[in-house]
Amino acid sequence: MNQKRLTEKNLSEFLDRFLPLLEDCPLFAGLDRPETGLALRSLNAFTEFYEKGYFVHSPQTPMRYFGLVLSGFVCACADDLEGNRMLLVEVSPGTTFGESLHFLAVEDSSVYILAQEDSLVLWLSSENLFLPSDDPLANTLRKQFTALLASRTLHMNTRIQILSKHSLREKLLTYFAGCAESAHAKQFTIPFDREALAAYLGADRSAVSRALSELKRDGILDYYRNSFRILI
Repeated sequence: MNQKRLTEKNLSEFLDRFLPLLEDCPLFAGLDRPETGLALRSLNAFTEFYEKGYFVHSPQTPMRYFGLVLSGFVCACADDLEGNRMLLVEVSPGTTFGESLHFLAVEDSSVYILAQEDSLVLWLSSENLFLPSDDPLANTLRKQFTALLASRTLHMNTRIQILSKHSLREKLLTYFAGCAESAHAKQFTIPFDREALAAYLGADRSAVSRALSELKRDGILDYYRNSFRILI
């Protein structure tokens, strides 16, 4: 692994490369370039590179920092009692992960993070966020970090709604309805291939493929690879 602290010397180069991506992240939304630089300092930021297949975070270890993917893809997973991997979420560039485990200082979580591709991660700490301060930037970061935690709660509620459905068909329809709602359109793409989608739904890949074929045959759904369109 290749860890690199963001210092005064290399911060400008980092912002030249990644500022547009950071501007799209809710944590840094609305901040100008100087404020983003100050925010990164306050959050004790550093980057680390991970090769495909490597642990970004190991199970049963505390998350001292939470992450933001700068390039590549990582996935959060957990294993069931039989050792089968369950995909919790895939994380794309510009998206954060691990905020709740970090903030709550969970010591023995079964969740682990894997690099699905060669990935560069920006690690951040909330340690200084909740120290007493009247600084406007500190107040903004506190609010936006709290909003990130709230969004994770909403995401988990959505996941529970999907997994609580009795049939695989119902799970797929509930998941796709949520995707369409997020995209504000009946056509959308999903971040999963078939294997990852099956892991996300806690199902067998062949069963997912059969269920998708049935939905297409019934005129409810059309798709090509990870692009989908609801027809009803």
